[in-house]
Amino acid sequence: MTDSIIDRIANVAPEASDFEEYAHQRQLAGWAARIAMFAALSFSAYQIAVAAFQPYSSLIIRALHVSFLLLLIFILYPARSKGRYERNVPWYDVLLAVGGFSVGFYHLLFEADLIERSGDPNTADLVVATLATVLVLEAARRVMGWALPLLCGAFLAYGFFGQYLPLEIAHRGFGFDQVVSQLYLGSDGILGIPTLVSATYIFLFILFGAFLEHAGMIRLFNAVALGLVGQSQGGPAKVAVISSGLMGTISGSGVANVMTVGQFTIPLMKRFGYTSVFAGAVEATASMGGQIMPPVMGAVAFIMAEMLNVPYAEIVKAAIIPAMLYYLTAFWMVHLEAGRLKLFGVPKDQCPNPWLALKESWHLAVPLAALVYMLFHGFTPMFSGMMGLALTAILILGVALSARISITALRYVFWFALGLGAASFAKWGIVPVLGVIGGLILANFFVKGGQETLHTMKMALADGAKQALVVGIACAIVGIIIGVLSLTGAASNFAGFILEVGEKSLFLSLLLTMVVCLVLGTGLPTIPTYIVTSSIAGPALLQLGVPLIISHMFVFYFGIIADLTPPIALAAYAAASIAKASPMKIGYKATQISIAGFVVPFMAVYDPALMLQGDPTVMAVVYIVFKATLAIFLWGSAAIGYLWSPLNMIERVVTTAAAFLLVVALPVTDELGFAAAAVFVAWHWLRSRKP
Repeated sequence: MTDSIIDRIANVAPEASDFEEYAHQRQLAGWAARIAMFAALSFSAYQIAVAAFQPYSSLIIRALHVSFLLLLIFILYPARSKGRYERNVPWYDVLLAVGGFSVGFYHLLFEADLIERSGDPNTADLVVATLATVLVLEAARRVMGWALPLLCGAFLAYGFFGQYLPLEIAHRGFGFDQVVSQLYLGSDGILGIPTLVSATYIFLFILFGAFLEHAGMIRLFNAVALGLVGQSQGGPAKVAVISSGLMGTISGSGVANVMTVGQFTIPLMKRFGYTSVFAGAVEATASMGGQIMPPVMGAVAFIMAEMLNVPYAEIVKAAIIPAMLYYLTAFWMVHLEAGRLKLFGVPKDQCPNPWLALKESWHLAVPLAALVYMLFHGFTPMFSGMMGLALTAILILGVALSARISITALRYVFWFALGLGAASFAKWGIVPVLGVIGGLILANFFVKGGQETLHTMKMALADGAKQALVVGIACAIVGIIIGVLSLTGAASNFAGFILEVGEKSLFLSLLLTMVVCLVLGTGLPTIPTYIVTSSIAGPALLQLGVPLIISHMFVFYFGIIADLTPPIALAAYAAASIAKASPMKIGYKATQISIAGFVVPFMAVYDPALMLQGDPTVMAVVYIVFKATLAIFLWGSAAIGYLWSPLNMIERVVTTAAAFLLVVALPVTDELGFAAAAVFVAWHWLRSRKP
């Protein structure tokens, strides 16, 4: 029965969705499909070589990364939505793909010359920089729609013509050569920090997640989650929360999380009584939390570490409690909804044994455990990602070979030898590890089932490259905004406004920052939302006494929630394609489910112990976590209108007021909040016991 429920739901679900992340790709066939596969494999091979050997300078690595992005995007993404049915690549997109791939080689060929004439570009420099900027804008439009390119266009217009605006927001004026040079020739624009992070850490971690997905990690997550909570009240929805949270440990893309885990969890929820809207909303909410779930945390965490110049482990430390509270929020909300609707769990005989699932697939958890260990013991994210990826490849290839060894003792010897080979990196670096992988690949050509394993590896490499396109082009195009902001100093104007508001009320400044995040996030992915808002609001909040890492996490958190808010809620659209329901309704419901989590960033600002900042004591951390948990408990009850029984209007008002008092952290508000919470719980419990 265990396999039946997972197989019956998961195996048919992929046919239920034609949604793709942000835009539809062409359905290529024949030579075009082979070229696209070769380009994707080349992209992955280049990035692995960069991680292993660092063959070029930083700027060249970034430029070639953008070249591969443009090549693949113009091959895979049509100019118009109806082009999704194209089986070949039109001639004009072939020209754009070749042109886009070529621009990065300008830095490779003329790196020394560009350094010598920095600030005084010649005509060829300006032509290449202009072409690269236009191609990046068009590639981003194809992948993510019009919102982000139009925003970048507005910033470009400000860079070129801002001197004619009112004095309060005007700049001194810059020539065409100054603006264009800033955008592409140096390291402050398209080839800035976000692209550096995409070209190093992010790609490796996306590839790491793709390998684990192809190795069967999603099935393991679903089996463990179903076995742990499937039988409980509202079990199918809790499975979605836990499975999506586990998936978030290896995948930082919320939409990709929906499209993988959601293929199983959304039909499961619908089958056991949840409406299509609520099922889609639960999965969208849980999946978006993957961006804040350590250790991978999506692209933003790596960008944040670079922008703040702090170790990645510090970002993980700051995120871990808010991430757990985010998923606690989703778990609590679905529990209450299940109680309100009187929904029960999956029958016990249909739930798998989670410990048996772990026993059968324990090897899949080894690379993830190794990655976490390295990240928290001083290794760089690039080294950790590279070793995690190598270990995953060794395990996938090794399992295929060990399955053909019938003698148990020899199987142990085989794995011991592989372990020694993998451990050789400590003395001789990555080269012997790559040699072990090469030997395993060669051996798989000659064993039964080896060809299927090699095909899995090939598809993981190709899928990893394709998954990196959305993140990579977002990092590249947001460099246009960063370039204009750094050239003109425009960020200081908005920061000054936040400071002016903050002199009267820090809460209003935080509220203003939250609104900016939510407004930008309705039309932009999390990465540009975070970069734009943190560049403007981060320094201002720092001057108001908010630690820099907390102000950045504040922006990051609401950038994630913004991806759930209509009208452009990408996670909701992805879930809607599986749930067969209105994406707008799913978006509004997802916002309601996540609304209790809105309290977490505000509480972290008023008490940094919630993000383990400021060297807090154990008791301080326990206290703030308890207070945040209680606030979520109250806010969730008020939002759903149910605890042990339906809440009346007075009870909902009291719970909302109690939660608010626990958040604001003013004198005596904690005491009042605890008192109001105690009165509500006692009153509601007594009322619910009455027949």
